[in-house]
Amino acid sequence: QVQLVESGGGLVQTGGSLRLSCAASGRTFSAYAMGWFRLAPGKDREFVSAINWSGDSTYYADPVKGRFTISRDNAKNTVYLQMDSLKPEDTAVYHCAATYGTLSLSRGNYDYWGQGTPVTVSS
Repeated sequence: QVQLVESGGGLVQTGGSLRLSCAASGRTFSAYAMGWFRLAPGKDREFVSAINWSGDSTYYADPVKGRFTISRDNAKNTVYLQMDSLKPEDTAVYHCAATYGTLSLSRGNYDYWGQGTPVTVSS
């Protein structure tokens, strides 16, 4: 079992930045690839970014490429999502998720999910 707790969300103006954190507890954190997904009102949960166990392989959804950066600190059991140049369309609840082994872009492959942290970008 892996428990995930997100933090760092909030209200920010267009063009601003936020840094989300996801703290993991339970089984060996470094055995898991980690992902960030977001759920906006009226939309399906969508993939945002993912990182492999060592941090040397990352993926980003096209809408966030060049603006968001995913990273992890295995010593702290934490994964981060640095979000810059935020836009109103980034408004959503952001969830981190863990999948054992190989990195995945598919939400169906993730076994553990956090409760989410809300991000609101005002225009």
